[in-house]
Amino acid sequence: MRLFIVPTPIGNLKDITLRGIEVLKQVDYIFCEDTRRTKILLDHYEIKDKKLISYFAPFEAKKIPQLLEILKRNEAALVVDSGMPVISDPGYKLIKACLENSIEIEVLPGPTAFLTALIGSGLPLDKFLFLGFLPKKGLENYFRKIKDLEVTIAFYESPKRISKTLEVIRKVFGNCQVVIAREVSKIYEEYLRGDIEEIIEKLKDKKLKGEITVIIRRTTHNERRTNKNSFIASYQLQSFSAS
Repeated sequence: MRLFIVPTPIGNLKDITLRGIEVLKQVDYIFCEDTRRTKILLDHYEIKDKKLISYFAPFEAKKIPQLLEILKRNEAALVVDSGMPVISDPGYKLIKACLENSIEIEVLPGPTAFLTALIGSGLPLDKFLFLGFLPKKGLENYFRKIKDLEVTIAFYESPKRISKTLEVIRKVFGNCQVVIAREVSKIYEEYLRGDIEEIIEKLKDKKLKGEITVIIRRTTHNERRTNKNSFIASYQLQSFSAS
C-alpha cells in the first residue's frame, strides 16, 4: 500500500499541519518511537482507534519484516517523538526497505529543530552543513576536517557537553560567531547569540537545560573581503550622492 512520513511538532502541539492530522486520521497503523509520546499527540487531536507499533533505534532492522507485511495490506504513517523522521531519528532503513519492495512513500513537509534554529540564528544560510549529533570521541580532529568550509554549521548537543564542545570549537575555529538555540518552539525557547568568547563567558554563570541546537560560522577570508568591498562601495555611493 503506502507509507506516509509524517512530521510531528518539535514543541508546540499546534505546529502539526492540517494534512498531518488528516493522514493520522486516515491510516490504519502508526509506527512510532515511543507509543506513549505519540498517544499524547493523538489524544490532543482526538485521533482514536489506531494501532500503534513501536519502531526505534537500535532495533529498526528487526522490526522491518513485520512492518513490511503490514504495509502490503494497509496504509501506515511513520512518526518520531518530535520533528521529521530520519533527520537524526529512525526511518531511513524502513524507507529504503519500502522502496526495495515497491511500497509507495509519501513525505509530508514539516518542522525540524535544526532548520528552525538556523533561520532564527541570523547567520548566512546560502550554504550550511548539518552534523546531527557529534561523536563522543575525537571531537577536535572531527572539527579540523571541516574548519575551512565556507558554510554555516549546525549540530545538536547535550547540556552536559556544551561548554566542553565550545572550548574545542574555539581551539579549532578561533573566534567565530555562535548561536545556541535552546528548547526551540517550546515554552522556554531561548537564543544566545555572539562570538564564541562572549558565549563561553555567558555560560560560566548559566546552566543550560533541555534540547540544544548549536550554530557556528567562521568568518572566512572571502567573507571578510566581501564585507570590506561592500563597505567601500557604500562609502563611494554616499560620497557620490553628497557631491
